[in-house]
Amino acid sequence: MTEFIPAELVRILTDTPELGTARLVGGCVRDWLLGRAPKDFDVEVYGLDAARLGSALARWGQVNWVGRSFGVLKVTTAGGQTFDFSLPRRDSKVAPGHRGFEVAVDPGITPREAAERRDFTINALAYDPRERRVFDYFGGQADLRNRVLRHTSPAFADDPLRVLRGMQFAGRFALEPAPGTVALCRQIKSGYAELAVERVREEWFKWAAESALPSAGLRFLAATEWIAHFPELDALVGVPQDPEWHPEGDVFAHTCHCCDALARLPAWQAADTESRVAWMLAVLAHDFGKAATTCTMIRNGRTRIVSPEHDERGVPLAEAFLARINAPHAIRARVLPLVRCHMAHLNPIHDRSVRRLARRLAPETIESLCLVITADASGRPPNPPGVPEAVATLRARAGALELEAAAPRPILLGRHLLDLGMVPGKELGIILNAAFEAQLEGLFADLPGAWRWLATQSASGLPAPAQQVLRQKLADHPPG
Repeated sequence: MTEFIPAELVRILTDTPELGTARLVGGCVRDWLLGRAPKDFDVEVYGLDAARLGSALARWGQVNWVGRSFGVLKVTTAGGQTFDFSLPRRDSKVAPGHRGFEVAVDPGITPREAAERRDFTINALAYDPRERRVFDYFGGQADLRNRVLRHTSPAFADDPLRVLRGMQFAGRFALEPAPGTVALCRQIKSGYAELAVERVREEWFKWAAESALPSAGLRFLAATEWIAHFPELDALVGVPQDPEWHPEGDVFAHTCHCCDALARLPAWQAADTESRVAWMLAVLAHDFGKAATTCTMIRNGRTRIVSPEHDERGVPLAEAFLARINAPHAIRARVLPLVRCHMAHLNPIHDRSVRRLARRLAPETIESLCLVITADASGRPPNPPGVPEAVATLRARAGALELEAAAPRPILLGRHLLDLGMVPGKELGIILNAAFEAQLEGLFADLPGAWRWLATQSASGLPAPAQQVLRQKLADHPPG
């Protein structure tokens, strides 16, 4: 039963007499019980003061206190592995905010008392590698089996950030919140104002990057009423959709299904962390504009529910949400063009439109847009998921143009015009912009073609020496 623990850590725990009461705690035990490979290993040590703990661990490698007042140190072994060891502590809420705690290390705290200060029962589990025994004081193993998210004790209310932790845990592990936990979260709803925006972003990003069932996190927000702190998302609740196209229900329900559909796509699962975050947030925000645009219209003699221009109207709302959670500009730059262009596959698809689409999406790509569109189309149960035919056409056309993974780059550059004898200035920029537009329109596809285009469009405005150089280049690269 110790196979999930690195061999070096097993040796430290079993061959250090001072660590006779040490236990692995928190996420590593939870992940092991879920059949997942733990990433981090946290060890809690009882009955020692900080000096004795540091001395006991020094024989195994370099010891660094990363929070002496919090009783936390890191040991880096000769094998290059790093493990966290901590002493139990008592937390007292003395002021608002995530940092408003008075913390005192107390080696005399019992393991049960230490577990009681953790947020959820699934994180209050401990494992003793010597006894090969799981210590479960609050029913965490049963909650894992039953996929229940339950707070450990009334102390949960001391730290409102735990509600957002609940959101991302619900999404990551597909958990349903216990009614008592939902009620307690509602009682501390005003505590959101205490939270540092950086901590809010951290929990949203964990939800976006690691969720197996993202909708569970979103529905947790709705159930606890914390969704009100994110008005762009809250506004989707109850917004109707045409049942012929969206049998799944309102826009919030659709958004939940779309996020789940994205999480099932192998390309999302295999992507790097930043891409998973950007794409999930884009799917989350893709229909924000429907809250402001949904109306009824008569089409072909029938009353239909429509949301005209919701793609464009959704961009500033997505931007407001990303600013609210303090998303870095690199993420905003990736999310917003995906929101703006998520209906692009419904327009005619030809070489010119694909080139312009790839340009509008930068720094994102047509391939990532296809993932967002696929998630959107798959979020309409009981309609079956799948790749829309237009997406397949868009992928094929982009592939033929070698634009599926990158935006087109200008062929005619400033250095080419300088080679003609032109000088830097406003005129140079005007010509380059016009040349790139012509390239996107398909008027040329290589540098000789750019020279020929330039001769027909701009030669009369070029200085005489530049015209002479251009004529020579055309002579060196005749058509065909």
